[in-house]
Amino acid sequence: MRTARKGSVEMPAFVRQLVKETEKRVSSFFKGGRGGASEGEQPGEGEKEEVIPSPYLDRPVLDKLTEEGCARWGLTYALGSMQGWRANMEDFHNCVPQLGGELAEWSFFAVFDGHAGSSVAQYCSQHLLGHILATGRDHPEKVKGAITEGFMQTDKHLHSVARREGWERGGTTVVSALISPYYIYIANCGDSRAMLCRSGQVFFSTEDHKPYCPLEKERIESAGGSVSLQRINGSLAVSRALGDFSYKGAENRTPSQQMVSPEPEVCIVERSPSDEFLVLACDGVWDTISNEELCAFIHNRLQVCTDLRDVCSQVIDLCLYKGSLDNISIILLCFPGAPQLSAVALHQEAELEDLLESKVAEIYDELSATGEEPDLLSVLTVLASTAIPGLPPGGGIQSKRNCIISAYYHQRETHQLRQTSSPEKTL
Repeated sequence: MRTARKGSVEMPAFVRQLVKETEKRVSSFFKGGRGGASEGEQPGEGEKEEVIPSPYLDRPVLDKLTEEGCARWGLTYALGSMQGWRANMEDFHNCVPQLGGELAEWSFFAVFDGHAGSSVAQYCSQHLLGHILATGRDHPEKVKGAITEGFMQTDKHLHSVARREGWERGGTTVVSALISPYYIYIANCGDSRAMLCRSGQVFFSTEDHKPYCPLEKERIESAGGSVSLQRINGSLAVSRALGDFSYKGAENRTPSQQMVSPEPEVCIVERSPSDEFLVLACDGVWDTISNEELCAFIHNRLQVCTDLRDVCSQVIDLCLYKGSLDNISIILLCFPGAPQLSAVALHQEAELEDLLESKVAEIYDELSATGEEPDLLSVLTVLASTAIPGLPPGGGIQSKRNCIISAYYHQRETHQLRQTSSPEKTL
C-alpha cells in the first residue's frame, strides 16, 4: 500500500502523464531551478556547430526496478533503482540475503554506481563477492582484511578485462555490507554511502571519498595529479573507485597509492537489538538529502507503509523532486528492531492528506476566480508558500507530491464536469 489513504494513484504511469502534460515546468519547480539538460536552450534550426552529447535527458526515465526479500534470521530488505535524468542507467547492485554453506546466517548487499559507462559496475557486481569470500574469515579483523583484499583482487582482474574490452575510462564506486550474526562489515570505495539507524537516530555513516578531502588530495598530488573544480585533473569527481585505470598509471606506486585508489574503507559495527535499518545508496540519493533527514524520513515511512519496496520508491521520488539529476539506487535493510506499522502514525498520515487535499481545493478555487483554469505549477507555487503542519520529517512538502498532484487533477476534473453540466448561456 502507498500510505493510510484509500484510492491511491498508480504512480509511475501517473507521473508520466504529469511530465507529459506539464513538460519541464513542474520538474523545474521541485528542483528549485537547478540547471540540467532539460533547461538548456536547443540549437536553432539549421545550425551546423558540433554538439557534445548531454549526459542528461530532456525528461526523466521514471520506471523503477524494485525487488524485495528476507533472510531466515529476521532481516528483510528491498531495492529501488531508477534511471532518472541521466542519459544512461549505470547503477548495478547485489542482494544476497543468505550466503551458502557455513555462511547461511550471513548476508551481503552492495550498490555499484558506474561512471563513463556501465560495464565496470556490471562486472564488479558479478565478481566482487566471490573475491571477498576467497579469503579466510574466522575473526572480525580477518573478515575486514578479506573485504579489502576482495576489492583489490577485483580491481586487479578487472584491469586485464578492461584492456581487452576497452573499458579504461570506465569505473564504479561501491558501498557494501557484509552482515554476520554479530557484526556488520561496511565497505565504502567512492562517494556512495551507507547509513545505519539505531534507536531512531543516525548511529553510523561512511565518509565520501572526494578528491578535495585532505588525505585524498595528498595522495592524488603525490601520484602526479591535481585537484581542480573539486575533481581529479578537473575531470573525475571521486578519489576511490574500481576501474578508472587511466588514473592508475603512476610508476613505482602501489594500487592504493594511485590517483584513484581501489582500496575501500572498511568499518566494523557490532550489531545491537536497537538496530533499525541500514541504507546503502549511490550519490544520487545523498546529493539531495542528509543522513539525518533520510533517517527520519524512513523511520516515519516504516510506520505507515508495510511494503519496503514502496518505502524505497518514496525515497527515490523524494530525491528526484528535491533535485537529483543522477541515477538513483537504494537498498533498505530492516533489522528485527525496525519501526512497525503504527495506528497513530496512520491516523496522522490520513489527517495530513485530508488537509493537503482541502488546501489544493481552496487554492484551485481561489485561482479559478480570476477566470482562468489554474495549471499545476500555479497551485504548487501557492502551496509551497503555505505552512503545512505534520509533513513527514526529513521529507517536507516534496514527499507528499503524489497526494498533491492527485488532488489537483481531481479538482480540475470536478471543475470541468461542473462547467459541462451547467446550462448553456443564451446568446
